[in-house]
Formats: sequence, structure tokens, C-alpha cells
Amino acid sequence: MLTKIQSATLHGLEALNVTIEADSYATSSPQIRFSIVGLPDSAVKESQERILASLRYYGYTHPMKNVIINLSPADVRKEGTGFDMPIAIALLQAYDIIRFNDLSKNMFVGELSLDGTIMPIKGALPISIKARELGFENLFVPKDNAREAAVVNKLNVYGVSKLEDIIGHLTGQKQLQPEIVNTREEFYASQSTFDFDFEEVKGQENVKRAFEIAAAGGHNIILIGSPGCGKSMMAKRIPSILPPLSLNESLETTQIHSIAGKLSKDTSLISQRPFRAPHHTISDVALVGGGTTFMPGEICLAHNGVLFLDELPEFSRSVLETMRQPLEDRIITISRSKYNLTIPCSFMLVASMNPCPCGYHHNPFHECVCTPGQIQKYMNKISGPLMDRIDLQVEVEAVGIEEMTNLPKGEPSAKIRERVIKARKIQEERFKEQKLIHCNAQMTSALMQKYATLDAECTTILRDAMKRLNLSARAYDRIVKVARTIADLEGTENIKRHHIAEAVGYRSMDRDNWFE
Repeated sequence: MLTKIQSATLHGLEALNVTIEADSYATSSPQIRFSIVGLPDSAVKESQERILASLRYYGYTHPMKNVIINLSPADVRKEGTGFDMPIAIALLQAYDIIRFNDLSKNMFVGELSLDGTIMPIKGALPISIKARELGFENLFVPKDNAREAAVVNKLNVYGVSKLEDIIGHLTGQKQLQPEIVNTREEFYASQSTFDFDFEEVKGQENVKRAFEIAAAGGHNIILIGSPGCGKSMMAKRIPSILPPLSLNESLETTQIHSIAGKLSKDTSLISQRPFRAPHHTISDVALVGGGTTFMPGEICLAHNGVLFLDELPEFSRSVLETMRQPLEDRIITISRSKYNLTIPCSFMLVASMNPCPCGYHHNPFHECVCTPGQIQKYMNKISGPLMDRIDLQVEVEAVGIEEMTNLPKGEPSAKIRERVIKARKIQEERFKEQKLIHCNAQMTSALMQKYATLDAECTTILRDAMKRLNLSARAYDRIVKVARTIADLEGTENIKRHHIAEAVGYRSMDRDNWFE
């Protein structure tokens, strides 16, 4: 008996509809033939044993029939364990054990354990989006993936715990209830709760100001200072001052994390901007993504959020250089023999580093033992082109014990965030006609000429700074963009001399200063 069941597989950041065809036929041979065709990977081929074991667990015996299962389209490789549940349903009908009603409007995904428990899968959200796009009415997913998939409206999403539950539902013996998620209410309820707050940071007003500018314009920032001066502590607090995610940004971000299998069973939509902090031993592929089977890298998981690279010079040179193009274009194209994908990776880079190998160059409380040559070699671990792509370079000085004990609490993140959101609204209005431009850091040269023009006085100040610091043309653009953001925070329409002067001050870490 020929049976067709609808399922899906991941293809990059999207889902692909897969039709599972099962056909059984009698055989006189003592050896039963069970075949899966349609470019299955090892996980799909091994599903035979999991499926037959789970069917036996519920008393469904394997009849003396051969069966062939085709995964269509047959020219696309099928990967993962999400086909277990739909193949099991197809087998029950193909073997004429159970007759189900019309299943053409249903889609099924889920992994089976040997006792029939439905295990979670990766990519439930993009699969749910594809199911609605193709006009399916019902989607059956593992219980742990139900909230994630139920974000999509106009689709009944059923969370299934055991194989017997879905069999009971399809035969009318036991009705499952669709998962209901109030997406907007849950999304907005958890947007303002953070584990870290700038209120806990005493002193460091210049660094907080730099973070505020970076958050307001989406600029990359690097902190350079001695060990223990608070670089990592402050970097962890930057999500608390970033503007809240929009629903569209949240859906994009959640989709990427869903494919990577990073969502917990209680998560529907990611409501806070991601903060990714990979260790410096990370590989190129782990950072940018890829692999034999595509997996999002850290820069993709940081999309619409923050990528924090602590101890920047300790990362391998090749890893850091792979970020140059994504930092500029905010997308990355991954080309492998089996796929070619363009992935969004619009993230804010926050990096930190020591000023020298011993860590105490320019430290007033501790003597540095490094020679100028050692300092230069250490700084040269970060290439000039990469440093050019970092808009704000901030020196962090250690706070003395007297200041730490006597200074009052700092300004709360909520107040800083209010100013950041106000500046972002100015930018949203400015770039409302631009589809892919949302903040000053993303401005093209044409937009800079339109919205970030400099008068004669500002041009003179910037030209002198360029000559004095020996900066590149890219650094020129970065300074102008930062000045535009400072003007937005001030609510000023035109860039003024003090905006340029402050923006130039954030290039003070350019190399020559460190060897004096």
C-alpha cells in the first residue's frame, strides 16, 4: 500500500518540504527488505532500527512484507533525525496496520527513542514558517519544540510527547490540544530584565560614555587596559543599554538559534539581544559557520546582538582575519562543496585586550617590564585592517581602591538606555527608506554624504587628526559615523567641531601611542 506523509528538513537557514513515500509489498523471501532512498545521511538510514523498536514497544509487529521509503525530492541530501516520526506513521499505514484519515494538510517532524518517546529536533521554527508558507493546517513537533514552533500564527502546532499520543490523535481516540503562545505579551514582558547593570560600575565615566555612543550607533568598540581594570565586567553590561529587539529582529535571531539547537524548551521568541563570548581557542569554522552539515557560527549567533572577544590578541590570526569582510558587509557567504549560503551577521563587535604582554603598560599603579619591541610585537597580532574596522578604541585605566570604596553607584543602565533609544529613533527616521540600514554604523558612503556632511571647521580638524595619527580612509569614515552618533545623542541636526573632536579622541589607541 502506497502512503505519502509530509515532513521537512533544514537547508541553510530555511526549511525544505520533504514528501515521505512508503510502499510495502509481499515477499516469499525469509529476509525482509527495508530500504530508504532519496539521499539519506547516516542518521536517517539508522532510523530503521529506532522506528521498528518503537513500533514493537507499542505492540505493532513487523509484517512479512518488504518496504521501500522514498524521501522526495530525491536529489537533495536529507540530514538529521526529524524524519523518525513521519516514517513511523507512514509505515503503520503502508503495512495496513492503521488506516488514518486524510493527512495531506499535516506536517510531521520528530525523533523517536526506542520506547516511542518523541525527542526534540533542531530548526523547529524555520520548519513551522515553511509549513505555514505552504498552506499546511497542522504541524506535529516534539513537545520540547512546541513553544518555539507555535510562534508562527495561522498554524495549529501540536506538541507530541509519545508516539502513542499522535496515533491516538490521528485515529480520533485521543485529541491533542494545539500549543497557544501569546507571542507579543511574552516578548515584551522580558525585554527589560538583565542580569548585569552599569549601576554596579564605579568610576570609568569615559568608558561608559564610549559604550553609550557605541550602543546608540551600533559601532564596534575595543577596550585596552591592564588586567583587573574592569574591561570584561563592563562589556557584559552592554546588552542592558542596547535598544530592544523589534519583533522582526527577534524572529530572525530566534530562527538562527533554532537551527543551531540553542533554544530551551521554554523559549518561544528571543526577547533580548544575543551576547556571544567565544573562547580564544575557537576555530575559523566555529566562528563564521559552515562544516559538512551547515551550522551557524558565533558571528551568526550574535546577529542583532553583541560578539565579545576577550583577550583579542590571543585569538589566532586566521580567525580574526575571517571577520574582516563580515564586519564590513554584515553578511557572510559560506561556500562548500555541498552548499552555498549567504547568512546575516549584523553584530556589534566588543573586544578587549591588554596593552602589552605583561599587561601593565601605561598603568600608574604597576611597573611594566616589557620592551618597546615586545609591545609592538604584541600589538601587531591585530592587523591594521581589522583595527580600522573598530570605530571606538578606548583606554581603560584601573580604578584606585579609594575611588572604589568612596564613589557612589554609577548611573543605572535604564537611564543610559533611554538616551540610546532616543538616538536610535532619530536614525530609524533618517534611514526609513533604506531596507538594510538601521543605524549610523551601517551607513554607506552615499548616505554619509547626505546625512553626515562636515563644515569647513570640522573638515580642518579631521584632516589635521588624520595626518597626526596617520589614519586610513576607512578610519576617516569611522570617525565621521561616530561623530554623527554623538550629534544624535545630543539631538543636533548637524555635526559640530566638538563632535568631531570627541570622535577623534576614540582613535587614540592607534599604534604609535603605545610605543612611547
